[in-house]
Amino acid sequence: MSPLEIVANIVMALAIILAGRNSIHSWWLGIVGCALFSVLFYGVNLYADVALQIFFIVTCVIGWREWAAGDHGKELPITSVKLRTMAWMAAAGIAGAAAYGLMLHKYTNAYAPFIDSSVLAFSIIAQLLLMARRVETWPVWVLVNAVSVPLYVSRGLNLTALLYAGYFVNALVSWRWWRKQMRA
Repeated sequence: MSPLEIVANIVMALAIILAGRNSIHSWWLGIVGCALFSVLFYGVNLYADVALQIFFIVTCVIGWREWAAGDHGKELPITSVKLRTMAWMAAAGIAGAAAYGLMLHKYTNAYAPFIDSSVLAFSIIAQLLLMARRVETWPVWVLVNAVSVPLYVSRGLNLTALLYAGYFVNALVSWRWWRKQMRA
């Protein structure tokens, strides 16, 4: 466990907890945490996770702006997406994970390229849903975290795996919290 892993996990834990609590401050903390994680993941050959962290940095800036702007001067509401849209997103996630995993497998020394690419693809979907304040972000994060924990354990990133296990629980709690807020 490196000091970088410890700091990255502390910052991201705060960001994720604040996201679950519907706080705009999750976005700037996410930028810092993602930058730290990109360096950490590069060091253990999880290249899809490095690309994901860069994506997260960009989307954190956009999400921060979207949440700050709100909906015509009011807070952006929590809403839901149609089942057909979620099915399309799932198909795109599977196709993206397969394509990126194949590229990593063929051209790099990536560890577990298809699993790592699945984390990437479905994290992108979850992040896009989070940026739009869609309640479905949380079950997608549950899936991502369930896959991430064993992946990170296999690379010796035990603190990160523990944090993602906490993210799993946070996603379940946040899913319930956001559904309650959406109904209110």
